[in-house]
Amino acid sequence: MGKSLISNNIRSLRFNHNEMTQQQLAEKVGVTRQTIVAMEKDNYSPSLELAFRIAIVFNMPLESVFSYQDDPRKQVL
Repeated sequence: MGKSLISNNIRSLRFNHNEMTQQQLAEKVGVTRQTIVAMEKDNYSPSLELAFRIAIVFNMPLESVFSYQDDPRKQVL
C-alpha cells in the first residue's frame, strides 16, 4: 500500500495539546492506537467521520488538520 494522498498534522497537534499520547487520542476518537500511528505515517486515510472527530478533539477546522494532495498523474477529462 502506497503513501496516502491525504496528509495530516496530527503528531504536532498532539504535542501542542499537552503532549497528548497516541493512545489518548485514539480513545477520544474511538479507534486503536495503531490507527493513529498509521495516520501519522500517512499510511492510512481516515474516514470523513473520523477526520472530523480528530479535528474536533483539537478544536480546529478540518483543513487545519488534514490536507489533500491530488495525484498529478491523473488526467481530468
